[in-house]
Amino acid sequence: MDSNKRPDDMVRITTPELAQAFIDEQVAACREQIGDKKVLLALSGGVDSSVVAALLIKAVGKQLICVHVNHGLMRKGESEQVIDVFQNQLDANLVYVDVTDRFLDLLAGVEEPERKRKIIGAEFIRVFEEEARKVGDEVSFLAQGTIYPDILESDGVKAHHNVGGLPDDLQFELCEPVKLLFKDEVRVIGRELGLPENMVERQPFPGPGLGVRCLGAITRDRLEVLREADAILREEFANAGLQGKVWQYFVSVPDFRVTGVREGKRLYGWPAFIRAVNTVDAMTAEVPELDWALLKKIGGRISAEVPGICRVLYDLTPKPCGTIEFE
Repeated sequence: MDSNKRPDDMVRITTPELAQAFIDEQVAACREQIGDKKVLLALSGGVDSSVVAALLIKAVGKQLICVHVNHGLMRKGESEQVIDVFQNQLDANLVYVDVTDRFLDLLAGVEEPERKRKIIGAEFIRVFEEEARKVGDEVSFLAQGTIYPDILESDGVKAHHNVGGLPDDLQFELCEPVKLLFKDEVRVIGRELGLPENMVERQPFPGPGLGVRCLGAITRDRLEVLREADAILREEFANAGLQGKVWQYFVSVPDFRVTGVREGKRLYGWPAFIRAVNTVDAMTAEVPELDWALLKKIGGRISAEVPGICRVLYDLTPKPCGTIEFE
């Protein structure tokens, strides 16, 4: 049987009892797979990798080494939050690696979305290989927070960095205990594992990060504009009480400019696309009807406070025919 195919008779995990049964099963399976070896976890700080971290701590304890890679494509304050939660609050064995310049240099001039994803995925693995050598003891396993929609979409829709973006000469055996689960099931598992609610309900953030929201060829100036605009959007959603009520919301900035006016003068700047969706399993998604006054406030703040942005648009496309991310 294909190990990446969810069985047709697999029961959806919706209750604490089912979650505990899954936890017991996966802890035993991970313990058997890893044995006395060490395992590196690609820790983004999102719910998927956080749940995998909690499962592996139960299974192999200090054999787990969590690695958080700041590739320069994180949201504003993202890496700082990851360090605070996992190192200071959860006392995880955390390695923080800042390789911003390395990733952005590799991505310079790359426009095609699949190439960007594969470059990011492959370089992630290279970073982990380097960190594995620094550990000293043999590291045989790479753990990832891969979930089932990642596998499904990588077969014909888009290559997720942790599936289609993996290099052919991967030096690790993969450990992916939640790869047959949908996002809502992962959240149930996280609660049963005792993870903080703000971590369990943390908004999904793609592995390639802002690399798939800085559309087209990534430039450092446009990436910074995107980071600031996205921070304003998240702040205003939180102030409006929408945090946890809208499944995912973010800004994307394309690599073309449009004409605008500021202080009576012509402005040639970037548009910013606001994307907000509600979904259960990430396979289909609907666009919420947001308050018009809120949208105007967000658009006004972004266009006024973020240099280089001269228009703000709200994407009305559901999934399908759109995907949740633009790239």
